[in-house]
Formats: sequence, C-alpha cells, structure tokens
Amino acid sequence: MILDRLPNGAVYAACHPAFAKAFAYLAETDFSKVPEGRYEIDGDRVYALVQLCEGRGVAGARIEAHRRYIDIQYTLDGDEVIGWSDLSDVVGEGYNAEKDVEFFTGENTTWIDVPAGHFAIFFPSDGHAPLAATGSFRKVVVKIAVK
Repeated sequence: MILDRLPNGAVYAACHPAFAKAFAYLAETDFSKVPEGRYEIDGDRVYALVQLCEGRGVAGARIEAHRRYIDIQYTLDGDEVIGWSDLSDVVGEGYNAEKDVEFFTGENTTWIDVPAGHFAIFFPSDGHAPLAATGSFRKVVVKIAVK
C-alpha cells in the first residue's frame, strides 16, 4: 500500500509498466468536466472509474482485495477514508472471478485518510476497505492489470 499526493505520482512509475500512463491520465485530465463512468486508458489493461460516493463510515466499510488488478484510488473532492489490512490477518469469503473481488471478515489494521489531491495504491496483497468516510466525496479508481 502506498499513500501520496498526485504531484509525486511519477516517483512510482518503476513499480509497474502501466503506472506512468495511469498517473499521466490522473494529472492531465480535467475531472471537473468528466461525469461518472468508466473511461478506458489502455483497454482493459488500464481503465478509470470516476465515482461520486457516499461514505459508509468505518463500521460500514468492507475489506476487499483484487487478484487481477491494482487499484490507484485518487480523491478528487472531499475526504475519503480507507482501511488497510494484511490479508493474512483476515478471513476470505470466496473470490468472485467475474468481478475480480474477494471480501473478507476481520478488523482493519490501519485507517488511512485520503484527502483531495491524494492517492492510495492497493496491490493484490493489500486488503482495503474503501468508503469508510462519512459524507459525499468524488474519486477516481484507476484499475491496472497485474499482468
């Protein structure tokens, strides 16, 4: 898991071949003109989900993980809170290959504030519980194929 500000995104380009393309998209897009929806950056290998979210609070956030995609979760407006857990500390409920998600039961180890202008990267080994904030916020989730 990585937490940082968008101007530092280029620092992480060496972590994955598609990170440079993902961070360029986030830095160069005027999201004030982009409605909610899915936007292809590089087909199914890299795409963005622009979302207007209602926080569920810490009690309502569910731990999840993905096997095929890395998430870059970038907060546009408002404040997001995301839980983080090592997957060895939680119990899986079964992987849904069609949706590339597995939910987990257990406690989040850490709660992370991801305010506007910041991003968090979650790799397949990172359990994460998005939408733990309260209130409305707008975010972009860039999905990057692991392979």
